[in-house]
Amino acid sequence: METLNISEKKDKIKWDYDAEADVLYISLGNPKNAEGVDIGEGTIIRIQPDTKEIIGVTILNPLHRTLSSLMGKPYLTRKQKTSSIKKQIIKG
Repeated sequence: METLNISEKKDKIKWDYDAEADVLYISLGNPKNAEGVDIGEGTIIRIQPDTKEIIGVTILNPLHRTLSSLMGKPYLTRKQKTSSIKKQIIKG
């Protein structure tokens, strides 16, 4: 198994939230180009290819998933939402 590096505590953790897309970007230090590894559940770990260092995390739909959880409803992905809307249109 390939080794990844997790650096010591960074002085600055930077983040940006895109409300329109409901995506949270977290960077350890200044944002850099990186390769993304999807680890499931809407979480992508960003790795700098040359150093194999984890430099950030991207979380998809954090607001929607949190609100769904707080309301006791299962989280539906956009694909699931679209197919249920299509079913409603066809039935309606």
